[in-house]
Amino acid sequence: MPKDGGIGASTKRREDVRFLTGNGRYTDDINLRGQLHAHFLRSEVAHGRIRGLETSAAADMPGVVRIFSAADFAAVGGLPCGWQVTDRHGNPMQEPKHPVLADGKVRHVGDPIAVVVAETLEQARDAAEAITVDIEDLPAVIDMKAALAPDAVKVHEDLTSNLCYDWGFVEENREAVNEAFSKAAHKVSLDLVNNRLIANPMEPRVAVGDYDPWNDMSTLYTTSQNPHVIRLLMGAFVLGIPEHRLRVVAPDVGGGFGSKIYHYAEEAFCTFAARALKRPVKWTSSRSEAFISDAHGRDHVTRIELALDADLNFTALRTETLANMGAYLSTFAPSIPTWLHGTLMAGNYRTPLIYVNVKAVFTNTVPVDAYRGAGRPEATFQLERLIDKAARELGVDPIELRRKNFIQPDQFPYQTPVAVVYDTGNYQATMNKLLEISDHAGFSERAAESKARGKLRGFGIAHYIEACGIAPSNLVGQLGARAGLYESATVRVNATGSISVFTGSHSHGQGHETTFAQVVAEMIGIDAGQVEIVHGDTSNTPMGMGTYGSRSLAVGGSALVKATNKIINKAKKIAAHLLEASEDDIELKDGKFSVAGTDKSVDWAGVTLAAYVPHNYPLESMEPGLEETAFYDPSNFTYPSGAYGCEVEVDPDTGKVEIVAFTAADDFGNVVNPMIVEGQVHGGLAQGIGQALLENCVYDETGQLLTGSYMDYAMPRADDLPFYKVDHSCVTPCTHNPLGVKGCGEAGAIGSPPAVVNAVIDALHRGGHTHISHIDMPVSPARVWAAMNAK
Repeated sequence: MPKDGGIGASTKRREDVRFLTGNGRYTDDINLRGQLHAHFLRSEVAHGRIRGLETSAAADMPGVVRIFSAADFAAVGGLPCGWQVTDRHGNPMQEPKHPVLADGKVRHVGDPIAVVVAETLEQARDAAEAITVDIEDLPAVIDMKAALAPDAVKVHEDLTSNLCYDWGFVEENREAVNEAFSKAAHKVSLDLVNNRLIANPMEPRVAVGDYDPWNDMSTLYTTSQNPHVIRLLMGAFVLGIPEHRLRVVAPDVGGGFGSKIYHYAEEAFCTFAARALKRPVKWTSSRSEAFISDAHGRDHVTRIELALDADLNFTALRTETLANMGAYLSTFAPSIPTWLHGTLMAGNYRTPLIYVNVKAVFTNTVPVDAYRGAGRPEATFQLERLIDKAARELGVDPIELRRKNFIQPDQFPYQTPVAVVYDTGNYQATMNKLLEISDHAGFSERAAESKARGKLRGFGIAHYIEACGIAPSNLVGQLGARAGLYESATVRVNATGSISVFTGSHSHGQGHETTFAQVVAEMIGIDAGQVEIVHGDTSNTPMGMGTYGSRSLAVGGSALVKATNKIINKAKKIAAHLLEASEDDIELKDGKFSVAGTDKSVDWAGVTLAAYVPHNYPLESMEPGLEETAFYDPSNFTYPSGAYGCEVEVDPDTGKVEIVAFTAADDFGNVVNPMIVEGQVHGGLAQGIGQALLENCVYDETGQLLTGSYMDYAMPRADDLPFYKVDHSCVTPCTHNPLGVKGCGEAGAIGSPPAVVNAVIDALHRGGHTHISHIDMPVSPARVWAAMNAK
């Protein structure tokens, strides 16, 4: 059994006490003395030329302090893109300027044109309505295929076309893949859409800029997943503020799902305006504003093909994808459909030849970037839907077809044909566990019971693998990353034995304050209550890359382990001196240092006090104090995997789909806090099911967002979801980080969409609708009913 509060214990999240009692400190809770309020005037058309902007009437309205437009940012850089992709011909991607405020043209509904700063938010809103904008409407390009037509209207006139890049991976495989298809005994193809999503975290984005002229110090309070990266990008590339004169604070953040990774115009504006006006400037997004200003997710159109030999072994795979970038390149957008998608197309299978082509396209829509899973859900959905379709066309069990082609346990480490090397895994074990806990053997009986009630019951399965903790820095640098992907930690031991840990990771719901404390407590053998976790403020934490890509424990936790090991090593030296023994003979167990083979010992607090009260201390050979910093740059991704099973009932009269059971069997490597892991899986499943059945971001042909509120964008509710069965007992520890952990935060959103759609197709086939091979997400009642009734 795990030690109370240590690794393996289902300790309740300590941060929940303040959240559940209303004592959290979110960005909108921050109100500074003398602050002003900003309201953004945003474009109501998707594409247009700004011919005039009349602000004089608005400027004279009560409370208005100043109105800003693009002219005020003439000397300021545009928002930077953090990843450059090189296309299959060796050319860099097309990278348009992304101004803080629209300069000359608007390129999507929601593009910011001007900002009113006033004494109150109401006054700022009223004045914004008095601004007159003369915009010459231009044709909008929304459809990606149309955007690539030779005569298409260009989103950016200074680019050669709307094609950001034409990426091929692995390019040298292309001809071999084509040859394998020409020789294949069986070929299966599928055209599908990975629908555009809107993140909708609980807390909308907020930015509060402050400026202290006496020390020339700017401070930005923002809802960010990586405050250090915001400081770097905004300071160095947009506003030109030296980092030691710029502080970024991300306090409690209510969810992000990827949408709060990026550097946004509102952050740069509030920081800039506070310096210009010498007063704090605050902006809080409304929910409807978030729909047209926050980065969207997914939005891929793909054709995927699988070649098999006569024995049903996979021999080759190829895909052609159009990936929507929106009107501008968001911070990490270019990497999502390429390096976070193409490198996962092997899935859990021994496919020897793979070729992936991605064309990234500019359109007059909101920019698209990472959303929970980021590239891996897109890859998994393509692959797992295609394998199910192949099984049906070839008349074999979809579970057995997967089993036949799984990478086997004795084949690890496994070099895939798409560059990455999987270190560990046991896909047969997770499949077996899924079938066991889902009672797959009893499905036929449940299907008969559903049929008796006039419902069609189906069982769908999906097996996924994902790459977490994107790394290492020297590799991703070669692939186009413009930032390092390490993590950092400083461990400060106080004289009385309590510990403060300063981490470059950031928590926006993952439970770092609990799990990071568990790791340190376990290593030293003290109560986790003695460990404080500090994060989110660039002024007191070491430079870190923040939280995304399920990297918190695998990367941030590993930095923490390195720093704590440094602490323990020095503490052993102090203990050896106090106990008049050799350092090699000192053992640390349960918070006590002892001399091996003797009863001589000194407790943790005695050593830490000696570190800061060095009356009996070898000063000539050892410095006082007990504080260490470590940076950890992983040598590889981690590779969580799992098998997901979904059972649905379909109403043949209405097409309504109800999920009646969902089972997840995951391999996350070693687990620090089982309860938190289970909660992360639950959240991911809800989002994946939301994509599969409900959520869909839709634009009309003019670029107007038709799903611009919760009245039109269908978010999952409690009664849309079943009680899940979740298991993570199949453990193959990661071999290259000190904790053996793999990451868990995005798994549910990766494996669930194909499991849901596979279940729906299975139910329809069992009901005699064998002509239906695929339904695009969201699998709404209207789409299901139309498919059943199609001639």
